[in-house]
Amino acid sequence: MSYFQSRRSAVIARNGAVATSQPLAAQAGLQMLKDGGNAVDAAVATAAVLNVVEPMSTGIGGDMFALIWDRNERKVVALNGSGRQAAAANVDDVRKAGYDSVPNNGPGSHFAVSVPGTVHGWETALNKYGRMTLREVLQPAIGYALNGYAVSEVIANGWQSPEIAEKLAHRPSGVQMLPGGRAPKYGDVVRLPELGRTLQMIAEGGSEAFYKGEIAKKTADFIQSEGGWLTEGDLANHHSDWDEAISVNYRGVDIWECPPNGQGIAALIALNLAEGFDLPSMGAQSADRYHYLIESMRLGYADALQYVADPRVTEVPVGPLLSKDYANRRRAEISGIKADPNVSYGDPMGGADTVYLTAVDGEGTACSLINSLFSGFGTGLVVPTLGMALQNRGALFSFDPDHPNYLEGNKRPYQTIIPAMATRDDEMWLSFGVMGGFQQPQGHLQVVSNMVDHQMDSQQALDAPRFRIDVQDTQDVLVEEDLSPDVINELESRGHTVRVMSGYDRTGFGGGQVISRNPETGVLTAGSEPRKDGLAAGW
Repeated sequence: MSYFQSRRSAVIARNGAVATSQPLAAQAGLQMLKDGGNAVDAAVATAAVLNVVEPMSTGIGGDMFALIWDRNERKVVALNGSGRQAAAANVDDVRKAGYDSVPNNGPGSHFAVSVPGTVHGWETALNKYGRMTLREVLQPAIGYALNGYAVSEVIANGWQSPEIAEKLAHRPSGVQMLPGGRAPKYGDVVRLPELGRTLQMIAEGGSEAFYKGEIAKKTADFIQSEGGWLTEGDLANHHSDWDEAISVNYRGVDIWECPPNGQGIAALIALNLAEGFDLPSMGAQSADRYHYLIESMRLGYADALQYVADPRVTEVPVGPLLSKDYANRRRAEISGIKADPNVSYGDPMGGADTVYLTAVDGEGTACSLINSLFSGFGTGLVVPTLGMALQNRGALFSFDPDHPNYLEGNKRPYQTIIPAMATRDDEMWLSFGVMGGFQQPQGHLQVVSNMVDHQMDSQQALDAPRFRIDVQDTQDVLVEEDLSPDVINELESRGHTVRVMSGYDRTGFGGGQVISRNPETGVLTAGSEPRKDGLAAGW
C-alpha cells in the first residue's frame, strides 16, 4: 500500500462539516458551528488556527480569497482579500539593487512584500455573512499559540526543510518561527507567544488594530529598515473587494472561481477544453484521459500566464477567454496522439505554501476559503516581536512593461491561490479547492473531472492519483507512483516527459478538501486530502 493511499470513507453529516489540512483547525471550525455560528464563522476560525498550527503555509502576513454561497440570494459571491504592492514600488529600484526579477527569499526579498490582505478579508467576510465577531472566532487560534499544540507529521516535515531553515536564518527575528532554536519535529509541543499576542491585539481591535497603530508601524518600520517600499500609509489604505464570481458550465455543472488577479480562470479554460473530449468513456486512470487533461491544462495555463493581472489596473479579457467559441478554436490545437511541445497563449479577442479549507453549515451556507504566504514562511521576514511572517507574493510580478502583470505601485500581483465551488440546477453542490501553488488549477480540473465524469465521491476524488505539469520550469509531467507503468509508457510515447514522484514529494500534488451537499436531503459528504495531515469533520 503506497504512502498516501487512503482507506478513509467520506464523512457524512447533516448539521455542518469542515475540511482542511490539520485536524485541530478543522475541529475549531466545527466548534464554531456547534456554538451557533455559520459556515463563514467556521471558515475564519479554521483559517486562524491554521496560521498557528501550519505557520509556514499561511498567516496574517499573507493574503486570502473566498467564495461564499449566499443561500438567501442563491448565488456564489467572491471576496478578494489580497493586498496591493506598495505605492512606491517600481522596477528600477529592483534592478539597481542587482536583480533581474523580484527575489522571493533571502537578500532582496523585501521587494516581494505586498500589503497583507488576510485580516481585512476575514473581517469583511464576517461582517457581511457571519454571525460571530472576529474576537470570538480568533479564540481557538490564540489558545493554541499561547498554550501550545503538538506538531503533526506532514507539517513537521515541511517545517524541517533546509530551504525554510536557510530562509529564516537571514534575520534574527526569524527565530520566532524556530521554537527552541530549531524546527520542530513530529509530535513536538510548540508555542508561538509573539503570534498569540498579535492575534490578541487583532481580536481586541479588529482589522483597524492591524492596518493602523502598533502592528502597522512595526511592520512598515521593519520593511523600511530592510530597504523595502512598504509604509504605514500603504497598510492604512488597504481594503478588500467583493467581486462577481466567474464560471463555466461543464457537462451541466457550473464551476465557479474568483476572477483575476487569481489564476482560477486557468482551470475554467481547461474545463471548457476538456468538455469537448469524451472523458466519461475513458478509464479514470487511462492514458487517453491523462493526455487530454494535460493538454487542456497546458493551454489553460498558457492563457492565464499571459493575461491574468489586476483587473482594476489593466483590462483582462475574462469573457472572451471563457467563451465556448474560443474553447472550440483552441481545442483544435490538441492532438490525440502527440503532446504539443510548443504551447503558446491564444488570442481570445480574435475571429508556494498555502492552506485551503471549506465549511458548509446545516442551513446550506458554504464558504470556500484559501489563505497563503505563497512559499514556506513567505519571504522569511518575520516582523520582530509580532511573530508574523510576511508573504512574498510580489515576486510574481513581471518586469516586462508590455505584460499586464508588470510591476507597479498600488497593484495586486498575479495570485496562485484559488477557492472553488460548483452549483447544479442553481443549488450549491460542491465547495472545494486544492492548495499548492501552480498545482491549484490542475487540481481543480482533476477533482471536477473525477466527480462529474467518473462519479467519485468527495473522498475518492481526492484519493485518486494526480498529475502535475511543471508550469514554471521544465514543462515535465509529474505523476504519482500509484499510476500504472503502462499508462506512463503510453504518455511518454505521445511525447510527454514523465517523472514519477513518491513519499513526501507527493505533497507537491496539492492539498484538496471537498464538501458536497445533496439539495434534497441536506446531507453533506466531506473528504480531506490524504497527502496532508488533514481531517474532514461533521456533526
